[in-house]
Amino acid sequence: MARSNDDAAEMLREFAELLAISGGPDCKVRVYEKAARSVAGYPADIAELDEKALRKIPDVGSHTARKILEYFDTGSVGELTTLRKQVPPGLRTLVTVPGLGPKHAHQVYEELGITSVDGLLHALHEHRLRELRGWGEKSEDNLARSLREAHSAGGRVQLGYALDLASQLLYRISGLPQVRLAAYAGSLRRMRDTVGDIDLLVAAVDAEPIMADVAGLPMVARVLAHGPTKTSVLTTTGVQVDVRVVDPSVWGAAMLYFTGSKPHNIQVRELAVRAGLKLSEYGLFDVATGRLIVAETEEEVYQRLGLPWIPPTLREGTGEVEAALEGRLPSLADIGDIRGDLHTHTDLTDGVASLTEMVAAAKKHRYEYYAITDHAPLLWMQRMTTEKALEQRRRIRALERTAGITLLHGTELNIQPDGSLDWDEEFLSTFDIVVASVHSRFRQSREEMTARVLRAIEHPCVHVIGHPTGRLIGSRPPVDLDHDAVFRAAARTGTALEINSSPERLDLDGDLVRRARHFGVRFAVSTDAHAVPHLDYLRFGVATAQRGWAGPDDVINTYSEARLRRFLREKSRALTRR
Repeated sequence: MARSNDDAAEMLREFAELLAISGGPDCKVRVYEKAARSVAGYPADIAELDEKALRKIPDVGSHTARKILEYFDTGSVGELTTLRKQVPPGLRTLVTVPGLGPKHAHQVYEELGITSVDGLLHALHEHRLRELRGWGEKSEDNLARSLREAHSAGGRVQLGYALDLASQLLYRISGLPQVRLAAYAGSLRRMRDTVGDIDLLVAAVDAEPIMADVAGLPMVARVLAHGPTKTSVLTTTGVQVDVRVVDPSVWGAAMLYFTGSKPHNIQVRELAVRAGLKLSEYGLFDVATGRLIVAETEEEVYQRLGLPWIPPTLREGTGEVEAALEGRLPSLADIGDIRGDLHTHTDLTDGVASLTEMVAAAKKHRYEYYAITDHAPLLWMQRMTTEKALEQRRRIRALERTAGITLLHGTELNIQPDGSLDWDEEFLSTFDIVVASVHSRFRQSREEMTARVLRAIEHPCVHVIGHPTGRLIGSRPPVDLDHDAVFRAAARTGTALEINSSPERLDLDGDLVRRARHFGVRFAVSTDAHAVPHLDYLRFGVATAQRGWAGPDDVINTYSEARLRRFLREKSRALTRR
């Protein structure tokens, strides 16, 4: 279920968005944006807080606190309802266009009368945007590129959003008395980085009440199809959800059938055909007699076909069936193997929680070690200095004495366009761990970007390359890199590549992880957390590692503290010996 903090934060974000669209003052827009970030990242549940307690949350003033209380008391906010009526629905749609944003949406509405995506596309085709104040040929081209990229995504949503929506639906469905089991299947169970339709599977003898309940859920905007055992709905956020009910006796066969990708299912069905069997969502049958052989569990179905159980994250038809037949399935890294998080932020830079709050949250995750890696000076808007970094280090060392967890003082450096980094080698050598990431100039040529990243990899103090391709799913494409050159260098120098667990990044993705493994690359599955709830993103990163066939030994934060420190020391030694 969504946390009350998340609901309130979404309300505040909508306030900021509608104010920006309607031409409200920038200062007021920023107030709501900052409050939304703070509320979303606040570690405690805010639903029971009074106004005085709410005002103790950073960036939440008395005016905002009263709106939050009104929202929890009544389920709506009067001022927000008024704003919604003032903003044309088509204009709100424009805000969802990647690369446009509320202020530019208001501008094209006011100056060109554009109220739809079709109208925006027509204006782009006629090159009318470049004539507006603050626009030009380049910004118009960038918007057109963003629209093309969004179109190529096919209307898919990020994994984290899909999982949250599926969890809310399953919570409601699982509470019905007829339901024995309920779970998500499809690409969501395979933990793909984006999800189209959400597939929910329910085990029950009596399907009719479940179908009726699904059709009447408050988050349902429209019923697309309604049958005795399957109902398809469109949610208020535009995501299609298909709910299927099967008899509990065939649960395993149905889960296998509705989880696997098309290539995986074809391969498994071909195995059945060669054995004189037929596989469907209703079970594994003997073709000659029509007799049901197995159906209750996935393990039984796979076993009868001569296969071990194949983890859902591998079911993509990319060699997992052949590996299973030959006994070569990898032992995958699991969330229980992770001993610490190696990339996190605090409110010293762009995080919203304090050092103490983040460390306390890490301890609740039962981590053996935990790294604080706030931004470095060349990301100038974070206002980091050498003095601030040293003061944070003193605080970390003092906190470590009572925290009951090993704390690593790190930094996230900025890989500049020429590959240079923030601090000199002497100062960088004093950090426990150094992450280096690209944060700007994402459209350099392949040669320039590859040289840029390689220079950081070769630096003796850089242990991890953060979010290596720089992508933001649905809004920013990956940088143009010679991946093989990067992988070879990372393996040779002992530099880990990050699998960033943020659901808007998941970078490296599963395909690149698998490719990098062939070069002997090691990975750091980290959250890049900027708030306490972000530490829970780890499950997305681990799933991505699994999709890349990564085992525990491939992931450096499965190592014991002693082994991790040896790995970090070996980087500088390896380059020093060269």
